[in-house]
Amino acid sequence: MDEKEGFDPREGQIEGRNAVLEALKAGRSLDKVYIVKGDTDNTLRYIASKARAAGAVVSEADRRKLDSMSVTHSHQGVIAVASVRAYESVGDILQTARDRGEVPLIVICDEISDPHNLGAIIRTAEASGAHGIIIPKRRSSGLTAVVGKTSAGAAEHLAVARVANIAAAIKELKEAGVWIFGAAAGGGTDLWKTDLSGPAAIVIGSEGEGMRRLVSESCDFLISIPMRGKISSLNASAAAAILLYEALRQRSTL
Repeated sequence: MDEKEGFDPREGQIEGRNAVLEALKAGRSLDKVYIVKGDTDNTLRYIASKARAAGAVVSEADRRKLDSMSVTHSHQGVIAVASVRAYESVGDILQTARDRGEVPLIVICDEISDPHNLGAIIRTAEASGAHGIIIPKRRSSGLTAVVGKTSAGAAEHLAVARVANIAAAIKELKEAGVWIFGAAAGGGTDLWKTDLSGPAAIVIGSEGEGMRRLVSESCDFLISIPMRGKISSLNASAAAAILLYEALRQRSTL
């Protein structure tokens, strides 16, 4: 499939009905599919159904948004964004830890919508030896080309699970013996007093809102990074880096 057929290799964007259908038939991993709002066309309904069955997030968008997104200027009411790799499951992440003979270290990203932040978190997680990342299907960046590029290739080596419900994923982790640590700005136990040497999943919330209430309430512990300056919080990817490397430091001394 070349650019003239509706594929933009720079961003992994696929445009047009035939191009998106062929991508689905070929088993291409799609992160999101945008369908023009209010169109009852049978072909578009079929594309939406196939995309959902393949695990992609399907969103309606008005034609003006699709026009602004389009590179080919011939989107025919549908634009798909390809994933840089296939998603895995929470079970796959836990199995990776078992295969390595290590206690799990996992990052849960609660609605990190900025692809640059998600890419940076993936890069740090892979470098620090984490076993995987969990992201929600909705209100989150996915494994787009921008995320892949920002991760400096780490997205090719680190398992990423995309789940419908973060709270349900946390429950699954708890049943597997994993403790859940939520990063909370201005509250919780001081990081330097927190034991991250055991099976741990670290929850990072969005920059603007932090963790959602139900996610925060699902955590076993809330932890905070000591701040000594006038700024009261850190960028999500910076916070993740500090927490992950403190976990690595503690595990390296065992």
